[in-house]
Amino acid sequence: MLTRRLLAGAVLLCSVAHAWPETPNLGRPVAPDDVAPWDISIGPDGVGLPPGSGTVAQGGAAFAANCQGCHGEKGGGNPLDRLVGGQGTLAGEAMPVKTVGSFWPYATTLFDYVRRAMPLQAPKSLTDDQVYAVSAYILRLNGIIGENDVMNATTLPAVRMPNRDGFILSTRGN
Repeated sequence: MLTRRLLAGAVLLCSVAHAWPETPNLGRPVAPDDVAPWDISIGPDGVGLPPGSGTVAQGGAAFAANCQGCHGEKGGGNPLDRLVGGQGTLAGEAMPVKTVGSFWPYATTLFDYVRRAMPLQAPKSLTDDQVYAVSAYILRLNGIIGENDVMNATTLPAVRMPNRDGFILSTRGN
């Protein structure tokens, strides 16, 4: 009991004698150069897409080397890892199958996600050309683009995804 009182008195004395900062003073200011490698978001309009390009054939090779282990051959992995199929299942009575081809509203979202988070064991390790190529491959597997289409900063935002109009825009303010 005496120890607790002495400790409380010492804390009180230190508090009075020392002017504590108003903030916890943790971390350090973040410089723009620190943020730049992570400030890579790509919106639906494609603003911010980097230079580069990729074909379906190049994407097939990159997918086999970097993605197939988790997503299965031709993107048909486990239900939570499926990238292909599901078209027409969102409005039916059966369980919807949400994949890139059935659910995602913008092709640029595919590029953004792959570039930022894939492959799982080494995020941000693919080159921009590889990301364009993998995006082309996945879009082709879903029947959205043709076999000879090339994805780049101009063509990718122009891809019309099957579920583009399947979302309701929020009427609430930011």
